[in-house]
Amino acid sequence: MSRIHDVGGQWGFGPVEREQDETPFHAEWEARVFALNRAMLRRGAYNLDEFRHAIERMEPAEYLRASYY
Repeated sequence: MSRIHDVGGQWGFGPVEREQDETPFHAEWEARVFALNRAMLRRGAYNLDEFRHAIERMEPAEYLRASYY
């Protein structure tokens, strides 16, 4: 079953645009969230399957409104 989270390879979404010399994080808090997530995964607080499942439970409209982080 295809859901809003499974847009890879679907028509109509266009390419992922990336600026030349774009930094990986647009704000300092994004780097911190990334580091916290990696630390929690490493400590076994949750695994990647649980993390993905939590994202996939988001309502479609909420998912589309949300930033990457």
